[in-house]
Amino acid sequence: MRLCRLRKVFLAFGLAVFLSAGTALAAPILSENSHGHDVLKLQRELKRTGYLADEPDGIFGSRTKSAVLAFQRAQSLKETGVVDRETWSRLQKQPAREENAAAPVPASPVPDGVGVKPADAPGKEMRPALEPRIKKAPESAPFLQRAKVAAVIATAKKYIGTPYKFGGTTPKAFDCSGYLQYVFQENGMMLPRTADEQFKLGRNAKTAELEAGDLVFFETYEKGASHCGIYLGGGKFIHASTSKGVRIDELSGDYWNTHYYGGKHIVR
Repeated sequence: MRLCRLRKVFLAFGLAVFLSAGTALAAPILSENSHGHDVLKLQRELKRTGYLADEPDGIFGSRTKSAVLAFQRAQSLKETGVVDRETWSRLQKQPAREENAAAPVPASPVPDGVGVKPADAPGKEMRPALEPRIKKAPESAPFLQRAKVAAVIATAKKYIGTPYKFGGTTPKAFDCSGYLQYVFQENGMMLPRTADEQFKLGRNAKTAELEAGDLVFFETYEKGASHCGIYLGGGKFIHASTSKGVRIDELSGDYWNTHYYGGKHIVR
């Protein structure tokens, strides 16, 4: 009986010590290929702060690693893609990102032609200060007639709210490239099926050179162009997001800003 009581006291004491340790004990080192409840907690924090667009699944894959790298870069931490105690501690202290919140305006002047236009330039729209991740990309002749841009955008907006499904190519559910393929097909143009193949279309364009109807690409779950959308003008684009389906987002949003791969000018 006495031994039983001692055991209960010991267990209670041990639990109190564990709980009082707080974050220090709740910060396991996580890296690519880790899985389980701790990874799920990590992904929820990354999503809460705007660094992860996907729904948490408890698997530390390439998308989660890219989100960790983006966070470490933003926090001036060593970019390892590994979640150590410092990365975890900083992540938990970050405020939640509001939906469609724009990235902070750079404190230093933006070089000419990079993105934000001078305020005294009449008629020029403000653009996010983004540079393509890739300097040289495959090119082909622009094919979207300017007169058809409005119709393409109207078709794209018609499917806002359609859910996301990997491999989806119909209004029942889309993935990103299946969505673009369907929208353009509805307007008499056939696009390749995958984002990396669609990236070969059109001319390379800086963000400041993009116009409504052009295509924008992002490096998300794998290297290269792995996500895509249609540029709407004014720094906005429409796409089939993995978390909320077809929607409109800002290029300058924290997540898309850090994953921007490049734009292609397809309007002629």
